[in-house]
Amino acid sequence: MNFYAARQPILHADKTLFAYELLFRDSLENRFPNINEDEATAKMVTGLQFNLGLDSLLPSTLAFINFTHNSLLEGYPLMLPKEKIVVEILETVKPGKKLLNACIDLKEKGYIIALDDYIHQSVWLHFYPYVDIIKIDYQETSEQQILQIIEAIKPFPKIKLLAEKIETQQEYLQALHYGCCYFQGYFFSRPELIKNAALTPSQMSIAKLMGEMAKDDPDINSITQAFESDVNLSFKLLRYAQSPIFQRTKKIETIKQAIVVLGQNELRRLVSLLFTAQFSEGKPAELTVMSLSRAHYCELLTEYTNQRDGIASAFLVGLLSLLDAMLDADIAQLMEKLPISQAIKDSIVLRSGEHAQYLMLSECFENGQWSEVSKLCENLAVDFDAAFSMFQQSQLWAKERLKALS
Repeated sequence: MNFYAARQPILHADKTLFAYELLFRDSLENRFPNINEDEATAKMVTGLQFNLGLDSLLPSTLAFINFTHNSLLEGYPLMLPKEKIVVEILETVKPGKKLLNACIDLKEKGYIIALDDYIHQSVWLHFYPYVDIIKIDYQETSEQQILQIIEAIKPFPKIKLLAEKIETQQEYLQALHYGCCYFQGYFFSRPELIKNAALTPSQMSIAKLMGEMAKDDPDINSITQAFESDVNLSFKLLRYAQSPIFQRTKKIETIKQAIVVLGQNELRRLVSLLFTAQFSEGKPAELTVMSLSRAHYCELLTEYTNQRDGIASAFLVGLLSLLDAMLDADIAQLMEKLPISQAIKDSIVLRSGEHAQYLMLSECFENGQWSEVSKLCENLAVDFDAAFSMFQQSQLWAKERLKALS
C-alpha cells in the first residue's frame, strides 16, 4: 500500500522556501481524485499520522494541509504535530460559533491557522484574532476585493497575506506591492507528485508488537495486553497454540496461558508470522512462505555458528527481507518506519554484518546460484551439506507454520 500526495512550494518574498502545501492524491495521476473533501482530508491526515509521512515528505519545513468544516469540528488537526503543520481552512467552510470555538482551541494549543481562497465577509472578523495567514486566489480575486481584505486586516498586523495561483512575473510584483509576504503558484513551481510507503494502523500495531518481541527482555505484560485487546489476534494466538504441530493434550483457555505455554521463542515466531501475513495480504502465499523460510534459515545458521544471542535478530533479518515485494515500496523507506534496531535495518538495506551473509546464502539457494553458495559457505565456515539441509528444513518449517495459522 502506498500513500500519494502532491506538494507545491510556498515562498517568501525573496523566493526562498517557507513551506509546502500538501494536496491529496490517490494514485500516480497528479490530479485531485473524484472523492469529497471530507474523505480527502481524512485520508491525508490518516496517511500522515500512521506513516510518519510528514518527516519523510517534509523533513524541515511546514506543511499547509486543507481541513473541511467537519474535520475541524472533529479535531482532526490535533492528530498532527503543531510544529509541522499550518491548518488551512478551506474556502467552502462556513463560519459559525462551533467553528470559531474550534479555531480558538487550535490557537490555544499553538497551531498556525490560515484561511484559504479568502473572500472578505464581516462575519470572519470574529476569527481574525486567531488567524495567522490569509490566502488570496490571485486568479479569482479582483483588485477591489484585495484592497478590501487589506483594509479589513489593518487592526491585526500579525495576519500575513499569501498570494496563491501566481502565474506571471507581473502578478508576483503586483502581489508584492500589495504587501503579500508569501507566494504560491505555477510561476514558481507546479505541484510535485510524491509517493510514500504507507502502513495501516493494524500493520503498525503488529510491527510494534514484533519490535517488543525482538528485545532481549520483552515485556510480557504489554504483549499479553496487546493480544487481549484485539479479538482477531486473540483467536489466532489460541488457534496457533493448540495447533497439532505442538501435540498438546491439555486444552488452552486463556491468552496468558497460551503465551506461557508457547514460550518466548515460539511466541516471537507467531508474532512474526502474524506480521508477515498482515503485510503480504493480497500477495501470493509463496511470498509469505519464502519470507518465513528465510527467517528460520537465518535463525538456524545463527544456532549452527553458536551465536545464540543473535537468534532473534537473525530471524527478523530474514523475515523482513521481502517487505518491499509485499508492499511494492522502497525497502529503505519501509525500514525507517519499523521499531527495530539499526543493525537489523543495515543487514537488510546495506547487507552489512554476518546476518546479512546468512540472508544472501538463503537467496543464493533460492536462485540456484551454486558457485555463490560455495563461496558464502566457505566465508561463513559452514558445511555445504549442512547449509543445504537447513535450507530444506526451513522451507518445510515455513509451510507447516503457515498452515497452523490458516
